Amino acid sequence: MLRVAVPNKGSLSESATTMLREAGYSVRRDAKELVLVDADNDIEFFYLRPRDIAVYVGAGTLDAGITGRDLLLDSGVEAHEVLPLGFARSTFRFAGRAGVAGSATDLQGRRIATSYPGLVRHHLAERGVEADVVRLDGAVETSITLGVADVIADVVETGTTLRNQGLVTFGEPILKSEGVLIARPDPAQPDRLEILRRRLSGVITARTYVMMDYDIRVELVDRATRITPGIESPTVSPLHDEQFVAVRAMVPRVGMNKVMDELYGLGARGILVTDIAACRL
Repeated sequence: MLRVAVPNKGSLSESATTMLREAGYSVRRDAKELVLVDADNDIEFFYLRPRDIAVYVGAGTLDAGITGRDLLLDSGVEAHEVLPLGFARSTFRFAGRAGVAGSATDLQGRRIATSYPGLVRHHLAERGVEADVVRLDGAVETSITLGVADVIADVVETGTTLRNQGLVTFGEPILKSEGVLIARPDPAQPDRLEILRRRLSGVITARTYVMMDYDIRVELVDRATRITPGIESPTVSPLHDEQFVAVRAMVPRVGMNKVMDELYGLGARGILVTDIAACRL
């Protein structure tokens, strides 16, 4: 039975639970439930603190887990990213008073407050910068006002919290993070892990694309399929009316209306858009 860690709370939890449900797995109904066995799918879910998930997976206690890329890299454990999941996206950056620094190389000898010391130290070491990294749990924005640090390194979403403290971001992003499926480099159950990866990947595809069917004149099929190239290539089938062919292709949801307008402009007929069901192997 595959043993998988799932975030028990926070922004990662709800999105991870929704994705697992869409992939056909059983999910907990009670927030106090710590372990859930899905016998039909031969998988067992453990609901843990997001920051602890990489540690359990890296130690080999669990086979896989869903956590943030930032938490995985901060942990420094022997686990790797299997699949980006497309939710809980965020950017990790340095911030401070205006003019305090322009890039990471300006932080030599400075005090940096963060909740992700492992991630920050690794980023600085790659650039040959030695600094005093101060670990703080929770909000770090006030550490500069309180004299604990010269700059901070933190997740930046809208930037409102930073502006309220008189801080601005600087330098290149340290990391662009999102929810990810992780596993050890040598998983004990690679076949079952691959099934989980494929099913989650199926959910991502179903959320990203729709299936589009339409008929187009034979002499216009090349132009039409350039508009709807699909993920790999569209399916083109003959019709009883030999002047037309049927085309089926997966089209990104974003920009779908523009695609339809272009097809209608070519004289396509019978355009049908269908939601794609997530793959459940």
